Formats: sequence, structure tokens, C-alpha cells
Amino acid sequence: MLALLAIVLPLGLDTFALALVLGASGLAPRERLRISLILAGFEAGMPLVGLALGSAAGRVIGGYAELLAGLVLIIVGLSMLREENEKEAERAGKLTSTHGLKILTLGVSIALDELAVGFTFGLIHINTSLAIILIAAQAVLVAQIGLRLGTRLGEAWGERAEKLAGATLTTYGAYLVFAHTWHS
Repeated sequence: MLALLAIVLPLGLDTFALALVLGASGLAPRERLRISLILAGFEAGMPLVGLALGSAAGRVIGGYAELLAGLVLIIVGLSMLREENEKEAERAGKLTSTHGLKILTLGVSIALDELAVGFTFGLIHINTSLAIILIAAQAVLVAQIGLRLGTRLGEAWGERAEKLAGATLTTYGAYLVFAHTWHS
């Protein structure tokens, strides 16, 4: 359960950061709900795709799966630390005016970190059902909170939340690498 929380909570911070930036634009309540549901859909769906890929990779690499999971989390975490929030926010800002199939492309580009996290789920055998439920629930909740607070807190808080999420994933990834190395 602790491993699951170590991965799900940073994703919540990432969604919160994005929602804060979007909320700063002053969206109507109906748009806030629409964007929350779109974000939750991609945040819950992309880990499922990653899970399928990670499970297959885990069967192939066997005992090195935990090591690979740690390395993937470190890479995702470091990219979150380096990434400029404006680029992701610019893509996410298009959610307010995009409909139809274009949302699919846009949602995938925003949720690549969830894909990578899903990949780690497959490698370290996380309870998939619980993970997806928690990810989807936190995505709707933190997106709504972030969209509402965005007008008050602004983009600076979003940047801080993104960095904290990256640091958390990097730390947990390092723990997995260390644990694998220590037990080998």
C-alpha cells in the first residue's frame, strides 16, 4: 500500500499543478468539470496501457523488473523537475477549446508520465484495480480543487507542486534501485 501511495500522490500533485495553471485563466464551472473528467480519464487510462507494457517487460526481464521500475520512476521524476510547466500548461489549455478526436492526441501528450508510471505498476506488481481507482479519484478531486484555487494561487504554486511531484517520484525510484541492489 505504501508503494502505491508513493506513486499515486505525486501524480495527484502533477494534476494539481496543471489544474492550478488552468484555473488561473478563470474557467466556468461547466468547463472545470469537463476538464476534470478529461484529465481523470487520461490519468486512469494511460496507466492501464503502461501496465500492459510493464507486465510484458517484467516477464521478459524477470528479477530486474524492480530495478527497471526504479530507473523509470527516476527518469519521470527528473523530467518533471526539469520540465517547464508552461509547455504542459499550454497543451492543457487547449483542452478548453478542443473536442472530438483531437482530445485523444492532446490527452496522451499530457499524460505520458502516467503511461510511464503504469509501466512501473506492471513491473512491481502493484494492485492494479486499486491503483486505477485511486488515480482516477484523485485526478477528479485535485483537478477540481486546482481549477478552483488557480485564480487565487496562480501559476507559481503550480510550478512548486510539479517540482514536489518530480522529487517524490525520483526519491521513490532511487529507493527501488537501492532496494534491488541491496538484495542482489
